[in-house]
Amino acid sequence: MHAATREDPATAKLNQTVYSFWFTSVFRQYVNAWRIQRKLLRQQGRGFFSIKNDMFWYLVLEAAFLVAIYFLFGLVAVGFVLGAGIVGFLLLETVNYIEHYGLLRKKMPSGRYERVREIHSWNSNHIIGRIVLYELTRHSDHHYKSSKKYQLLDCHEESPQMPFGYPTSMVMSFLPLLWFRVMNPRIPEYMKEA
Repeated sequence: MHAATREDPATAKLNQTVYSFWFTSVFRQYVNAWRIQRKLLRQQGRGFFSIKNDMFWYLVLEAAFLVAIYFLFGLVAVGFVLGAGIVGFLLLETVNYIEHYGLLRKKMPSGRYERVREIHSWNSNHIIGRIVLYELTRHSDHHYKSSKKYQLLDCHEESPQMPFGYPTSMVMSFLPLLWFRVMNPRIPEYMKEA
């Protein structure tokens, strides 16, 4: 619903660094998840400690997992588990960053946004990345037709194209001045003003 809008925590703003994006995206997505959970609970007439509060149970299960790791393997293992988790979600957020950087949908006079199209996320049609990442590099088709399986995603010529594959783009995003210099000219002008 909010993909490629300012309301979407997973859409990086023009000239936002990947480092800033990590914090804003993770924090806003987490807060939004709790907001959605509270709304669902209210609609069902349930309280916070309900068995249907998925967010609460995720916290309990994660804490239980860390306690189990501590008692089975010690504090060093807990550090490794936490480190692996942090690296994992930072990689995921870096992928979100390069897939959505600076691309925004137009807001219509009605206040609604234009329909999500294949021009609202970046593609990288490099063969190795396509094979290794199961067509994730054709990300714009995923947004355009969200029910499509990843291995069946198509390439759309009108989709904005990353100049490099995912690994190179991810590394380049860690160098903000280089990233902005390469990517900003590729963003359509009307999206820069949205």
